[in-house]
Amino acid sequence: MTIRRSHDGDFVDAEKPPGYYGHHRSDLVAALPRPLGRVLDVGCGEGGVARELRSAGATAIAGIEINPQAAAVAARELDELAVGPVEQCLEHLTSGPWDTICCYDVLEHLADPDAVLRALRSVAAPGGRLHVSVPNARHLSLVRDLMLRGTFGYVDSGHRDNTHLRWFTRRDIVAAITTTGWRVLDVSHPALQRFRRLDSLTRGRSTEFVVLQFYVLAETAP
Repeated sequence: MTIRRSHDGDFVDAEKPPGYYGHHRSDLVAALPRPLGRVLDVGCGEGGVARELRSAGATAIAGIEINPQAAAVAARELDELAVGPVEQCLEHLTSGPWDTICCYDVLEHLADPDAVLRALRSVAAPGGRLHVSVPNARHLSLVRDLMLRGTFGYVDSGHRDNTHLRWFTRRDIVAAITTTGWRVLDVSHPALQRFRRLDSLTRGRSTEFVVLQFYVLAETAP
């Protein structure tokens, strides 16, 4: 296991509630095309996604994590780990290029997500895949809070995490990925729970207002 730190590696993310860095995202890993090959997990947290990736057949896993406490936990699950901001960590990793790059709930925390998407394109293997998840800026709860409550409604975690710097609609995230050297293969979202009947009645036109996240799968554009 190799651990590298960027020159800003001592940066500590905002204080977050228990479990914030422990997500497994098994539904997203299940949706990844096989074989996974060599994987880069950007924002790897405590390594929960890495465990799912290993079980799904990843041959090697590298991770990037800005929070040093979470990274210390993730180190047990990874073959290589860089600790610090993703913008500074890519140059410290040596195990690329990668066949699969996971970027789950990361882009919304970045000042310049387009620059990071371009950088990830540069370390992807030929035919490499990118899988992204971002909060949906068109969710009706946000519209409700802005219109009726007069607040954006930031919280410690979740859809309106107080460390989010950028917001994406479905169209925005597809455009960002497309213009940074990737070809979008699929756009999906978590399974609908409360609004399945509404989605059916509107023939899917309400989807963009009732899903909390969008998932985008892309590959390196020729």
